Amino acid sequence: MPVTKTPPAVSVATLTHATPVGRLTLAATADALLYCAYDALDAAAARIARILPAADPVAQTNPSPGQQAVLDSARSQLDAYLAGRRRAFQLPFDLRLASAFTRLTVTALDTAVPYGTTSTYGELARAIGRPRAARAVGSALGANPLCVILPCHRIVGASSRAGGYAGGPDAKAFLLGLERAG
Repeated sequence: MPVTKTPPAVSVATLTHATPVGRLTLAATADALLYCAYDALDAAAARIARILPAADPVAQTNPSPGQQAVLDSARSQLDAYLAGRRRAFQLPFDLRLASAFTRLTVTALDTAVPYGTTSTYGELARAIGRPRAARAVGSALGANPLCVILPCHRIVGASSRAGGYAGGPDAKAFLLGLERAG
């Protein structure tokens, strides 16, 4: 009879961070940023628990030193980016909350769609070698667990209309305007 090993518990610290594009919920392990999204804290915790059932969320006021370092770096870099003083993020991140296709899609964003540019869902689908998967690319971007950090806001519709964005149309317009100005 096979023995099933229980994966080790993952400790995750969460917090919310006010930004010019809205409140972002951040979640981190001691090693990496796991989540950056517009979801409320309870929705983020539910998503994390669905994917990492062994996760042990930590209260906002009690992160480990490693988690605190990751969260502090993420907040600092987000603030600098949103103020136009940073163009790229240098954060360790963990994409366990994303499906394999979402990982493929969101990790291609920085190279396929550099800072200050936009691309379409179809162009990104071609860039990842899946030319007929424009709708799947849209779904993958909607599931991006690291909004802003992995720049899904740079993807627009085929007719250059803004398209959807988890933070809403105002947040997307702000981010695209910020990058165009930079």
